[in-house]
Amino acid sequence: MTSTLMDGLLPFQHEPYFNYADPAVADAQRAAFRDVRARYVGRTFPLLLDGQPVEGPSTFEVRNPADTREVVWHFQSGTAEQREQAVAGALRAFETWQFSDPLQRASIFLRAAQLLRARRMEFNAVMTLENAKNWAEADGEVAECVDHFEIFARETLKWAQGKAVSPMPTEHVTTVYEPLGVVVVISPWNYPGAIPLGMALGAIAAGNTVVWKPASETPLSSLLLVELLHEAGLPRGVIQFVTGSDDVYGDPLVDHKDVRMIAFTGSKEIGSRIYERAAKVQPGQRWLKRVIAEMGGKGATVVCADADLDAAATGIVQAAFGYAGQKCSACSRVIAEDRVYDALLEKVKALTEQLTVGLPEDNAPVGPVIHAGSAQRILGYLERGQQTARLVTGGARADMGDAQGGYLQPTIFADVPSSDPLFQEEIFGPVLAFTRAADWQDAIRLSNDSEYGLTSSFYSRDPLKIAEARRRMHVGNLYINRKCTGALSGTHAFGGYGMSGTNAKVGGPDYLFWFVQTKTVAQAY
Repeated sequence: MTSTLMDGLLPFQHEPYFNYADPAVADAQRAAFRDVRARYVGRTFPLLLDGQPVEGPSTFEVRNPADTREVVWHFQSGTAEQREQAVAGALRAFETWQFSDPLQRASIFLRAAQLLRARRMEFNAVMTLENAKNWAEADGEVAECVDHFEIFARETLKWAQGKAVSPMPTEHVTTVYEPLGVVVVISPWNYPGAIPLGMALGAIAAGNTVVWKPASETPLSSLLLVELLHEAGLPRGVIQFVTGSDDVYGDPLVDHKDVRMIAFTGSKEIGSRIYERAAKVQPGQRWLKRVIAEMGGKGATVVCADADLDAAATGIVQAAFGYAGQKCSACSRVIAEDRVYDALLEKVKALTEQLTVGLPEDNAPVGPVIHAGSAQRILGYLERGQQTARLVTGGARADMGDAQGGYLQPTIFADVPSSDPLFQEEIFGPVLAFTRAADWQDAIRLSNDSEYGLTSSFYSRDPLKIAEARRRMHVGNLYINRKCTGALSGTHAFGGYGMSGTNAKVGGPDYLFWFVQTKTVAQAY
């Protein structure tokens, strides 16, 4: 039955992006911003506990990073009692959802994909107002959410079939996969749709239930996806949606005896903390908790002397300064062979200086970083970097007139030593470090000189060099002759090595294995 339905599914195709160069498409996106402002700005949104809207004793503001004077909406500051209610509700829902028909789960996801296609511009606009992505960046993420629904529908059916085993003459033996229990999803602000949705779909596709805790900067982008799943037919208790402070919904959820697994994306510091705390068995806990964690990166682009320098320069600028560098996959280091270092640097500088900093709602190429605090932290790197490296362009705040936000100039440093914080530390902003390599092998060595191992790019026309890069570059996602951002669900399974995390590859064929346990049943004839 499962195999028949899988055979009947159309071949997967990635959701195409909107062409904003078409005036009609651009006008439709502007209309979506007007509609979102009329429908959502000024509203206060609830928690969702057992599918019912619930208020907390107080609320918090969500501000527009493009101009922090604007409060766009409010969300609940949930309590410890509501946290317990959420976990208990997820545990109750698990009693039945764990036995749900995989066909039901897949059908819900496919229906959700249809619903989201019809509302993509609305979701784009909400995301832009929450985290300051421009149109193309927001649309890329929402299209990825559509892809997630389609991919996880197919993965649900695939994993429901179990695996074949070597037969026995006197026994019927099966190997099947069963869900774990309650999964806590803790997600970041930079991808408030695709990242928590991927983690949540991994959980519920396998028959688990979810406590979904979005970043406080971007809760509406998450809530709309939960409501979309409900509209598509997901039983309302399967996802408990909570918002509030970290002291209520951080460590206490990780430590909770009834939580079976934590799925986290965020900083190395918090991910490491979760990993450590989850290892402790709490009183009344009857399992070892599972953790998946994606914890950032320090993406390197290696450029060999035989590379197409124009293609490399274009990919570098796109990957370094798209969404103001606030991607764990962003290119933050360029390591170029000495023979082409200066020529490449000049090309990248010229392209960077063509970028304009402006309002995301107006689809500016580069917008603000998420917080004033983030901007101040990044400015510290820029100030210290000028003592240890050569400033090529940028290096200061960008003038945005009356708009109040973390607007920074796209910045390039050259001649950066490999020991420098500019080379080693995840800055999470529009800052790019250039480092000179003696040759292409030295460049590969330098690319691996990092505790992170998420994404890297390698530019060369030489098949032998490419083969060596494939073997020796220590990252979870390696891109040859293309930029190191823009992973597509279902094609570029995404997850890193080292301190980039646990290498759970979202959007890939093995991802659901993290959310299941394996049962072997042998029945004698």
